[in-house]
Amino acid sequence: MSFTDKAKNKAQELAGAAKERVGDMTDNERMRAEGASEQTEARARQAGEHVKDAGRNARDAFTR
Repeated sequence: MSFTDKAKNKAQELAGAAKERVGDMTDNERMRAEGASEQTEARARQAGEHVKDAGRNARDAFTR
């Protein structure tokens, strides 16, 4: 995973957390749900990238 991808995912996760907090403070259920959804999406993308990295590392370990 490139640094840029990590930064984008982290930014989306933080934006989602902020949106969720604002939704909590304003009692706006839609904003709260959008924030939670953005966080989940960013975390899922990060997990997928970790799986790819692990696969590459395993492949590299066997080709040496």
